Amino acid sequence: MAGDAYDVLIIGSGPGGASVAWRLARTGKRILLVERGAYLKRERQNWDTVEVFGKGRYQANETWRAASGATFQPGLHYWVGGNSKLYGAALFRLRESDFSCVRHPDGASPEWPLKYDVFEPYYQAAEELFQVHGLRGEDPTEPRASGPFPRPPVRHEPRIAELSQAWSREGLHPFHLPIGALIEEDAKGETLPHSPCLRCDPFDGYPSLTNGKADAQIVCVDPALAAHDNLTLLTGAYVEKLVTDSGGGRIVGVEAIVEGRRQTLTADMVVVACGALSSALLFLRSANDAHPDGLANGSGQVGRNYMRHNNATVLAISRAPNPTEFQKTLALNDFYHGHALSPANDWEFPLGHIQMVGKSDGAQIELEGLPAMLHWLPQKPFDWIARHSVDFWLSSEDLPRPDNRIYYQGGEVFLDLNPGNMEGHRRLREKLKAICDKADIHPHLIDRSLYLGRNVPIGGTAHQAGTLRFGADPATSVLDLDCRAHGIDNLYVTDASFFPSIGAINPTLTIVANALRVADIIAKRLGAAPPVPG
Repeated sequence: MAGDAYDVLIIGSGPGGASVAWRLARTGKRILLVERGAYLKRERQNWDTVEVFGKGRYQANETWRAASGATFQPGLHYWVGGNSKLYGAALFRLRESDFSCVRHPDGASPEWPLKYDVFEPYYQAAEELFQVHGLRGEDPTEPRASGPFPRPPVRHEPRIAELSQAWSREGLHPFHLPIGALIEEDAKGETLPHSPCLRCDPFDGYPSLTNGKADAQIVCVDPALAAHDNLTLLTGAYVEKLVTDSGGGRIVGVEAIVEGRRQTLTADMVVVACGALSSALLFLRSANDAHPDGLANGSGQVGRNYMRHNNATVLAISRAPNPTEFQKTLALNDFYHGHALSPANDWEFPLGHIQMVGKSDGAQIELEGLPAMLHWLPQKPFDWIARHSVDFWLSSEDLPRPDNRIYYQGGEVFLDLNPGNMEGHRRLREKLKAICDKADIHPHLIDRSLYLGRNVPIGGTAHQAGTLRFGADPATSVLDLDCRAHGIDNLYVTDASFFPSIGAINPTLTIVANALRVADIIAKRLGAAPPVPG
């Protein structure tokens, strides 16, 4: 394989890399998809709470440092399919307003150089590729769309339907969560016998033992490999650096460690999609005489402007038992904008987004540790709390700041992160408390920190974005508007590192939509007619 020449070499098989591979495989060009991990094993432990959350069985075994010098284990997953093997599969389009400058008390999220209309046909294609379930018209903040969701919304179970109705009576607009669950239901909302996705707790944050999640391996990599013999997958290959020609204007080699041996891979076009943190690290360790500070780093922005949402996963206690099995079906955006666009928000600035997450079980609650007041009970009521739990994900926008960055120092990886824009997140939490009280749920929120990854907040790298931002000006950005590295003719990036801002909703669908867009750009350069979006 080291002696083979490819038309396109893609590094990383998560949503960004896998979507490019799926799209370009149909052109007939020779495509190599390189993944540092292997296939994630289907095993009983996929659905074992202690193994997944307590022991971090599928998490990358790496140690990074914070600016303070303290060490932590990043919440990354190196598998075919990347982080999507353990994601929650909530698949949102950014709101149209997210592509404009949005004011927050700590500053402003920057305007995107390309607007929603450029991405819209690719959003539609991404929803179809990832088989998103949803219903247009329920969410008052949703952007315009050229077609319906490809799959009907996943049915609410009775307790979640009651919660939706209670919020509606309060004048709010709860809606069915757009989700990439490979679930097949009959007219009554009952799961069909052949449905890959089952109505069960282990979905959100777990690998899918039944292959019932629309992750990048299941919907992109495996189908493309089966259909196109011009696509090759190389696993267990850690890309150490990208090699340029003497002038620095073209990638001429990809140095990888495969089974302990160094190999040099070559291709006409190279696509980096390792995830925002790992892609920035690859650019930095590929420094050479032509690029002394890292590839395409004339702006000094490589690794900077790191964003991850201000996230919280919280547990509330329903006064009545909550026997829901598949809880991740409901969301709320009534506090997404400032008061002018979201009247339910009495503050002038945006608060963020609320959605359901997978239901807690007794083992999760025991691993998290109980609130101090519950330790006074004669027996730790883990299972009782689980039976009454209602679980939410809260997400508020993080702003890009140059000092939030990833870099190497003394051969170690450092991640500097100073949380900002937290007032909106605090207020969103208070709003959730208030509306829970209206829905027969105690207005006390208990944090589920393990769900976000160990060593939160710095180790919780869910929704990573922004380290290689795109823009028209090489002095202030790393990538151009085609997501091609400034000054390097054949190097593209298709993960969330290109984001100038992150909004307050899950970024995966935007990653996929942009990856399909960039794949069409590459296809044109290769003289291959790109497939029509859809």
